[in-house]
Amino acid sequence: MIDAQEQNEKASGLILAGWMACLFDALVLFFLPGAVRLGYQVTFLVIMGALLVVGAALVLSGYAIRRSVKA
Repeated sequence: MIDAQEQNEKASGLILAGWMACLFDALVLFFLPGAVRLGYQVTFLVIMGALLVVGAALVLSGYAIRRSVKA
């Protein structure tokens, strides 16, 4: 059986990875005006959406694991 400390560390790792995905999403947002000028805005918006979904899923799953450990 996995102890509470390992579960808490796993949850923290997921939360950190989710926030890093959101940080990379902000980096893609920084380059969006250049993509609009070149005509690649749809590609950038798809990448931004995917990063946002992945980041939010990781953060929410991390918080769910952390909550289940405390219960």
